[in-house]
Amino acid sequence: MPSVVASSGRSDGIASTNGVNRHVKQQICSDHADAKTRRAGPLTYTGTLNQYDHFDNTPAIGRQFSNLQLRDILAQPNRDDMIRDIAYTISSRGVVFLRQQDVTPAEMKTFVELLSTLAGCPSSSTLHVHPLTEEGSELGDQISVISSAKQKKGGGLTHQLSDTSRLASVGWHSDITFEPVPSDYAMLKIHTLPSTGGDTLWASGYEVYDRLSASMAAYLETLTATHDATFFHDEAARLGNPLRQTPRGHPLNVGTSLTTTHPVIRTNPVTGWKSVYVNKGFTKRINGVTRDESDMLLKYLLDLVVHNHDAQVRFRWNKNDIAVWDNRATWHTASYDYSEPRAGDRVCSLGEAPYLDSSSKGRREAQAAS
Repeated sequence: MPSVVASSGRSDGIASTNGVNRHVKQQICSDHADAKTRRAGPLTYTGTLNQYDHFDNTPAIGRQFSNLQLRDILAQPNRDDMIRDIAYTISSRGVVFLRQQDVTPAEMKTFVELLSTLAGCPSSSTLHVHPLTEEGSELGDQISVISSAKQKKGGGLTHQLSDTSRLASVGWHSDITFEPVPSDYAMLKIHTLPSTGGDTLWASGYEVYDRLSASMAAYLETLTATHDATFFHDEAARLGNPLRQTPRGHPLNVGTSLTTTHPVIRTNPVTGWKSVYVNKGFTKRINGVTRDESDMLLKYLLDLVVHNHDAQVRFRWNKNDIAVWDNRATWHTASYDYSEPRAGDRVCSLGEAPYLDSSSKGRREAQAAS
């Protein structure tokens, strides 16, 4: 099986590109050498964020900071150390909430690119360009405008919700899993809010993995799944925008197929923990089994997301709040329970091609052993 590159002994845990790390065995992984993580082992938290007031939203997922400003972090002399600690916090807690942030879209892009780079993304990964981003967009190719007005025109997952189901749970997804090299981190700043409604929910992929029986987990670790977003072709036609075919943040993310294959269980290189990696929005079937078996397995895995409220966190936005999450280990969905305008700006960085390290552990097992 292919292996990631060897550690150079750097204190940040980033592997060099001049050797092979023979301590990491990847059971399921991409064959593309330039899409592998540069991490030689999990990040270690160093305590630079202890000065900020914070609390965990739930035992399973979420941490909120009340007095941490991203703009100030960017100006600190130990900026890189602090951002690594933020990366570890996001990846271990799934999502981090930051109240009343005074950052511009350009500063958001700078922060997310540093976050991904310092956490060990491949050198070939940059910020994602969404297939539906308009050429010459006012905020640039790497900012996705999330707005109720745009959703009413095109739809996306919202269109699927209104067209095929009256179950709000159809909206649960991880960002851009249809790309061969999908997102590691995403940041969303909401600047326009309805008077009530429009909350966002996240669920923990670590927690869902830990609720599998050992036998079921072992079986799922042998499987891959097909992720597909070809419905974006219809949405592009409704919006009147051509689909972006040039590289969308990584050389492998090109063309119009919007279909790829990923492991059902993946390892997060920042924590070393396993997570379930299928979602309602983009995962169409599990490979290597019959359609009936695929439907049964996907329904069970997605039921674990939808029906376990203690694996979820619900966030009520205030103006200019920011959420940053790890798409490798979470799902999220908006609550479409509002009629007034709701809008914000999102930046997604690209990580590694998803892989399963057979020596990695679930969160509970790893924390029990530490």
